[in-house]
Amino acid sequence: MDIGIFEAYESNVRRYGRSFPTVFTKSLGATIWDESGKPYIDFIVGSGALNYGHNNQDIMAPAIQYLADQNIVLSLDMYTTAKRDFIEVFVNSILKPRGLSYKIQFPGPTGTNANEAALALARKYTGRSSVMAFTNSYHGMSLGSLAVSGSASTRQLGGVARHDVIRVPYENYPNQTFDSASYIDHVLGDPGSGIEKPAAIILEPIQAEGGMNTASAPWLAEIQRICRKHDVVFIVDDIQAGSGRTGDFFSFEFAKIEPDIVCLSKSLSGSGNPLSIVLIRPDMDIWKPGEHSGTFRGNNLAFVTSAAMCSMWSDKQFTTAVERTAVKLQEHLDRLVAKFPKCIEQKRGRGLMAGLKCRSQAVVGRVHDVAFENGLLIESSGPNRDVIKVLPPITISDDELDHGIAILDQALQEKTNGD
Repeated sequence: MDIGIFEAYESNVRRYGRSFPTVFTKSLGATIWDESGKPYIDFIVGSGALNYGHNNQDIMAPAIQYLADQNIVLSLDMYTTAKRDFIEVFVNSILKPRGLSYKIQFPGPTGTNANEAALALARKYTGRSSVMAFTNSYHGMSLGSLAVSGSASTRQLGGVARHDVIRVPYENYPNQTFDSASYIDHVLGDPGSGIEKPAAIILEPIQAEGGMNTASAPWLAEIQRICRKHDVVFIVDDIQAGSGRTGDFFSFEFAKIEPDIVCLSKSLSGSGNPLSIVLIRPDMDIWKPGEHSGTFRGNNLAFVTSAAMCSMWSDKQFTTAVERTAVKLQEHLDRLVAKFPKCIEQKRGRGLMAGLKCRSQAVVGRVHDVAFENGLLIESSGPNRDVIKVLPPITISDDELDHGIAILDQALQEKTNGD
């Protein structure tokens, strides 16, 4: 397997190529193949950007036809048939069935573009500069998103000081006895706290990169109540946990909340094409024309695939299958936790966004390597990289899921036997 050209010419910043030293060529569903023809079950799926699997034909077929018909691919923010079709399907298949009413902003195509736009709008709307963000959070790699991320190594990137961020504890941080919501409510209402009222509170309902920490429904509802009580904009970063990953389209649906702003990206296109949107409470849409921009916000090919993906959520057979797969995955992971107590501390996450908190980084490293050798792709998360992320496609077949879990089981078994 020739990987020399990557080592010779690609920047040292590359990460996944080092973790999986092979050259991939083809993919379908939950399986990808390398140049030698070896198959791998993919439990990474583009770090959550391919929730619907590789080359999902229900999503890709309309895109192939769209290209064949010489339709518009890039349009800035001009009106196109592809954008109109996407908006109609998104409103009718996603927002209206959930009783949600939002304006839709198209920023640049990545998740961090969505978060930057949300933060800028919250500051403009309130006239305040600071933002309240949580321990172990991750919101992207541009400067504003880096500032509100929790990891010290992440925040130090760029060489520019990050100001106007108030760091507060996520639910169950540092332990389950601390009531972080009550703390936030108190400091925002106490003139002696030394903490100024922020423009916004931004959070992830599941902190994927932070270690699969999962917020409960009561805590999320309380944070929303606090935001409304103190006139603070409530922003939900649903970039990795959203677009179907937890079994619902939005990861916050189970909490019956309605954030002021919601950021979506990653699997929003359903195809791996870059696309992000910011959902804005209508009265907060105070942007002036052209005040926030981005050249690639008019990715019409992504509009086509996203419309195809969103329409799937109107199919009861599809949603039932996703729910069943989520239950099946959770049952598999419960069995692994019970079987390997020397390796695994606990299961984390929710639905098809799951993680296994391990006893050490060394456990994760060894399991990762053995799994790769045996045909499974997994990655780690958390500040100590001691959580195995388990992100199969939400459309994964039973056979693929069972096979992937069997490889993970074998890797954990080898780690246990080797100790």
